Amino acid sequence: MDPVSVFDAKNRLSALLDQVERGHEIVITRRGKAVARLVPTSASDRPHLAVEKLRVLREGIAVRGERFAWTDLKGYRDEGRR
Repeated sequence: MDPVSVFDAKNRLSALLDQVERGHEIVITRRGKAVARLVPTSASDRPHLAVEKLRVLREGIAVRGERFAWTDLKGYRDEGRR
């Protein structure tokens, strides 16, 4: 995205935050020089995709009446961990 002046950022903050939530990065400028960036929170601050995968998996298993191996479950749980 093009840089946004401080004045415009103040007037459009809510819309800019909506863009940041969708993964965009916003550069805020003062007198044409970059002074700040609005960036999405790090992946560790957001729910992991693995959590959603586990929910879907759990629902599918419950519907089919199947059992799930603990080692596979731990693999999903640990996905994305450092």
